[in-house]
Amino acid sequence: MLRLSRRALLLSAGALAGCATAAGHRGRPSVEAMPALVPIRAETDRIFDIAVCLRPFRAAGPRLDVERVGDTLVVHNYGHGGSGWSLSWGSSAVAVGKAMASSPREVAVIGCGALGLTSAILAQRAGAKVTIYAREQLPQTPSARATGAWTPDSRIALADSAPPDFAALWEEMARTAFKTHRDYLGLPGDPVEWTDFYSISADDGPQESAPAPKQELEFAGYRDRIADLLPDVHRLSPEAAPFRADAVYRSENMIFNISDYGHTLLDDFFIAGGRFEHADFHAPAQIGALRQNVVIDCTGYGARALWKDETITPVRGQIARLIPQPGVHYGLAWRHVYVVPRRDGIVVQAVEGGDMKGFGDTNEAVDRAEADRAVNTLAELFSPGRWRGAVPLTAGGSSELS
Repeated sequence: MLRLSRRALLLSAGALAGCATAAGHRGRPSVEAMPALVPIRAETDRIFDIAVCLRPFRAAGPRLDVERVGDTLVVHNYGHGGSGWSLSWGSSAVAVGKAMASSPREVAVIGCGALGLTSAILAQRAGAKVTIYAREQLPQTPSARATGAWTPDSRIALADSAPPDFAALWEEMARTAFKTHRDYLGLPGDPVEWTDFYSISADDGPQESAPAPKQELEFAGYRDRIADLLPDVHRLSPEAAPFRADAVYRSENMIFNISDYGHTLLDDFFIAGGRFEHADFHAPAQIGALRQNVVIDCTGYGARALWKDETITPVRGQIARLIPQPGVHYGLAWRHVYVVPRRDGIVVQAVEGGDMKGFGDTNEAVDRAEADRAVNTLAELFSPGRWRGAVPLTAGGSSELS
């Protein structure tokens, strides 16, 4: 029996036909009516932003160890690949636990991205006075250029390089993060929300019939350890599916509306008395010279230069954002294009090549042609031959897992 990978469903629609069974789940009828969907206006002139970031991947998983720089205790919290936002609260809980072991009155946090802000807020909740030192606040950091979906094991480690106890640590971090993200559901601006995702497998076209790119590395996958946290994935019956395709799967996932989420976290930090100081560190000695003697290092890809950490590999990622549309609150994967329906812009991302896409690539230049291709591919899905529109409530909405 094949294990149904939620990540494969979300990122590789061409693999759906081969991932049709799930361990522990059997097909069952559903009386749930499918929601009416608003078609996405996939037009290249509606792209209002294209952003590139370098995700910090470490084969052994995130760095969470402790070292001393002079009299300063430094707790590292970086190297999360494509899982920074997803694991942020869980990873930061581990880092803050180590930082607060000696009950310091003050803590410094280096970096103001997802890991830096969550570390700072948790340190405040633990009773410390916190100052964040960074070149920029969250809206200008690489974290602001992330896709925005909850993918806690996205390029988190290599299967043959992660230490034996990492899977258990990952599960602890994922569960902690999941539980904490729930506290941000339903707030103004919808910083965190649940949304439907559709994975569509085409039955024609060269992109679907071409062999999959060779996966040079085996990335670790741990989603089966937290299968109880997420709803099942269902294969929709043809009459219930909003798209005409060989197979359509429906699932649900948590997403982050990063603009609102980032402002919410910054507000939480400053309301609790947090301070921010502009700083640019080029050597560990500068960190050792800070007035605080406990520091949480959340420098992401910047740690490669700061700490001469050659274990970090850059993974280039690019997203394009379409103007938001009222009523478009569903994501999808179709012909190696991934869509996240964020309120601050509908994210469209080319994901051909899977986890190897962008691996080792330090190029941060925007590729407009890639963005246009992804949007034009998405437009095919809403053409008359593919798009069925809203499914009538009388269609029954039956669904199944093969």
